[in-house]
Amino acid sequence: MTSDILDEIKKEILAKLPKDTQVTKVEFEGPEVVVYTKNPQVITENGDLVRSLAKELRKRIIIRSDKSALLGPEETINKIHEIVPEGAEITDIYFDTVTGEVVITAKKPGLVIGKYGATSRNIVKNTGWAPKILRTPPISSDVIGKIRTTLKNSSKDRKKLLQRLGRQIHQGSKYPNDWARVTSMGGFKEVGRSSMLLQTPNSRVLLDCGVNVAAPDNKTAFPYLNAPEFSIEELDAVIISHAHLDHCGFVPYLYHYGYEGPVYCTTPTRDLTTLLQLDHIDIAQREGNPLPFNVKHIHKAIKNTITLDYGEVTDISPDIRLTLHNAGHILGSAISHMHIGDGAHNLVYTGDFKYEPSRLLEPATIRFPRAETVIMESTYGGREDVQPSRNSAEKEMMKTIYKTLKRGGKVLVPVFAVGRAQELMVVLEEYMRHGMIDEVPIYIDGMIWEATAIHTARPEYLSKDLRDQIFHMGRNPFVSDMFKKVQNYNQRKDIVESPQPAIILSTSGMLTGGNSVEYFKWLCEDERNTLIFVGYQSEGSLGRRIQKGRKDVPLEDDDGRTKEFHVNMETKTIHGFSGHSNRRQLMEYVKRLNPRPEKVITCHGDPKKAVDLASSIHRSYKIETRTPINLDCVRIH
Repeated sequence: MTSDILDEIKKEILAKLPKDTQVTKVEFEGPEVVVYTKNPQVITENGDLVRSLAKELRKRIIIRSDKSALLGPEETINKIHEIVPEGAEITDIYFDTVTGEVVITAKKPGLVIGKYGATSRNIVKNTGWAPKILRTPPISSDVIGKIRTTLKNSSKDRKKLLQRLGRQIHQGSKYPNDWARVTSMGGFKEVGRSSMLLQTPNSRVLLDCGVNVAAPDNKTAFPYLNAPEFSIEELDAVIISHAHLDHCGFVPYLYHYGYEGPVYCTTPTRDLTTLLQLDHIDIAQREGNPLPFNVKHIHKAIKNTITLDYGEVTDISPDIRLTLHNAGHILGSAISHMHIGDGAHNLVYTGDFKYEPSRLLEPATIRFPRAETVIMESTYGGREDVQPSRNSAEKEMMKTIYKTLKRGGKVLVPVFAVGRAQELMVVLEEYMRHGMIDEVPIYIDGMIWEATAIHTARPEYLSKDLRDQIFHMGRNPFVSDMFKKVQNYNQRKDIVESPQPAIILSTSGMLTGGNSVEYFKWLCEDERNTLIFVGYQSEGSLGRRIQKGRKDVPLEDDDGRTKEFHVNMETKTIHGFSGHSNRRQLMEYVKRLNPRPEKVITCHGDPKKAVDLASSIHRSYKIETRTPINLDCVRIH
């Protein structure tokens, strides 16, 4: 069946290509149709031809050179340096002989691409190699380096995966697409361990696979992979909405469990997910509570991840076509639009989303080709969940910081390493640069520095304002001298013992572990200091207990003995920095969805909030709503 489809596609492609094109092979690699040719310049010089072919075939078309048409590596490197302007600042060039790609890493990748792709096409014309262009992070990133090395060393394995996947995707539907259903496997009427299984007559797709890091036991920490509907052998694909652990933290277990298929997400999500998963393993081992997977399963996930840009339409199974859209939550966060069957049904899964512009990101997408069913978060879905504006939140925070610094204190902000930390860095840099708060060291601890490095490598995913600053004004707030990287225990001790006021951003955001707990123990008994919460504190976390007014907290001291720490420091919760939509934004999002859905299902929220949001949507917009609990199955078509 697959070979018949491929033969048909090959005939159509050959009929459309110029007569002098020397095609040697056409094959499926995952969702893509790859055309190998001895003279690729004939096709690549006509960009409209490839676009029109892709549109007509409704497939992604990739042009690659036959091995016989490739220039030698040394000559190719010389040619690239001749063709690419010096201003691009190329930092690395290596060759993937399996795919016929030359991977070029540069500080200014736009100059390697050239206007309308002219420079990269020139590379193909003169060398035969297809350029894959990567950005050199302005801040060195260990994680990006490891990922690129893993992909470089696993090229043959990736090609085998893609070829196998291509055969599965293009085998055609065996059964009519007359139904579709979703099983809630985690994160329904709760926050944490988000996961759901989409089933059609021809496909099984897992949407998110997270953990609840604040759960008291394994029973409530992980998704219900023992649900009767779930079979690892039948799973076609995994889609990850974003990199927070409650959405991606259990993916490596799938590979430990025997999964061999792909994970789909954006490139920043892949990079940030790897960072957070590695840290999760490290913390669990240090705390003597090892996870049911290890680093090798994270590497397997990297090798099997297929990254997509926003708006890129991709077949992921015989009857499901996936498009990712901006969710506005954290870097690379995505709303998943799934076109099921030949227009039989369209499902939109928001993941966590923010329907408001922030300093870091553009607001979540509201326009889709079709959207019969929407599954949306309800974290702040209760009628009382009305947060202040971002502007007033910033002013409140700066006022608190100003007062703390004036009395000679230190400000501790436990913060999520991904998203919230970078949002605060942009705000602090601007206020300090304009002299609106005293210029003091801003210490960056934990994973925040590495997460920020990943942000600097993917500026195309940032807000328009930040992109303008970075690309047109030559000012990148993340690399400001105001920020000081903290690397070890001794540096932390020096910061705490110094009489100089300071601002400390440190993980974890809920004081559930990490270096923020150490800072808290050292700083909490001095009334000059301030603890500022800027994110959600889950039930059971140390952050929630302090937030509720707990004044005596038993924790291990530096000698490993349990000690009661008395909270004398000022504690403040500032709402408005959340990467989640508040109640008003959630309602407004549904109101403005285009087209309006027939059904809305709420998830990722405490029971009352999930129900409150669903009933309000039904009353206000006359849309059918559902609020499943974990292990419920909802037929959506």
